[in-house]
Amino acid sequence: MIELKKLTWDNWEECINLEVTKEQNNFVASNRYSLAQSYIHLTNDKTPPFSYAIYKDNVMVGYTLYFYCEADEDDPEDEACYSICRLMIDKRYQGRGYGRQAMLKILEHIKTFPHGKADIVILSYEPENAVAKKLYESLGFVETGEIDEGELVMKLVL
Repeated sequence: MIELKKLTWDNWEECINLEVTKEQNNFVASNRYSLAQSYIHLTNDKTPPFSYAIYKDNVMVGYTLYFYCEADEDDPEDEACYSICRLMIDKRYQGRGYGRQAMLKILEHIKTFPHGKADIVILSYEPENAVAKKLYESLGFVETGEIDEGELVMKLVL
């Protein structure tokens, strides 16, 4: 069973040593970068990020980072959402369905609205990453037509 566990003094170094394949390096930021990004969110935003190690049967197999975005009060078109900005499964554990199982756990957690109510979840992926696109579509995400820093944006209506 896949579990999301918080990062601690006991497991953070293991997390930064997880890697994707060389071919996937352009698809996802390193866990070192992701943990730094998590720290910036933690120290600058109203709500802390969700930064978790992904475990399968007590073995760390990946990492995820997601957060809550409040609606911009000055923009009537803007709406609150949860944003999944990182999902990675270590190269040694890919192809076993762990990414899908992790996404289901992430969405299960988001649906508890831990930082506030939202009607959508957003994420983005590199256009060349057909595996990610297939996974996200299978979970109900649809492309919005937006591009964010070269990545295609998808959303899921909760």
